[in-house]
Amino acid sequence: MKTLLLIRHAQSHANAGGAPMPDRELPLSDTGRRQAAELPDRLPEGRRVFVSRMRRTGETAAPYCARHGIGPAVLPCLDEFSYLPFGLIARLRPAERRVLAQDYWQRGDVRERAGQETDSFADFDARVEAFLQRWHEWPDGSLMFGHGIWIALLAWKLLGFQAVSSADMAAFRAFQTALPMPNAAVWTLSGRRREDLRLTFRSAPEAA
Repeated sequence: MKTLLLIRHAQSHANAGGAPMPDRELPLSDTGRRQAAELPDRLPEGRRVFVSRMRRTGETAAPYCARHGIGPAVLPCLDEFSYLPFGLIARLRPAERRVLAQDYWQRGDVRERAGQETDSFADFDARVEAFLQRWHEWPDGSLMFGHGIWIALLAWKLLGFQAVSSADMAAFRAFQTALPMPNAAVWTLSGRRREDLRLTFRSAPEAA
């Protein structure tokens, strides 16, 4: 039996309603830094640490790494789903950004890519699939610092659902938005083979 811990990043500048920034550059908010500081008390000691390429996962992992003298490794397959280009949203108010996001999901085109720095939904699904194909490669007990929608798509796929059509995309969006996913939440992924992997909720900050 192997177990990996999946940790959603602590509250980011965007989660707190801050002005738009390029996705990879988003830092933690003040609340997020407090959440990250208390995370080591909720995690087992001395484990391998993996982060996405987004700054907010590295900042979330930093207090744990500092406490245990560990250097994190970067795994691109943990990256966030980025589907709205920064150039498009940079000057928009939050309500206007929400409209763009709603329009994207309503179109339901799994191949749509709005810019060079963005993903299609098919790209995102392929990243999560790549993780599942390699999950056995990482040491037992490893800590994976990632993103809420990523964990949601992993859960969706482990339930046996696909993410290859417009209908799949719409169904996943309904599932994802209904799934509780507080910042700095910890999930456990465990199993012997991919076919019997289980994802279970472990813990969240007291003031999530």
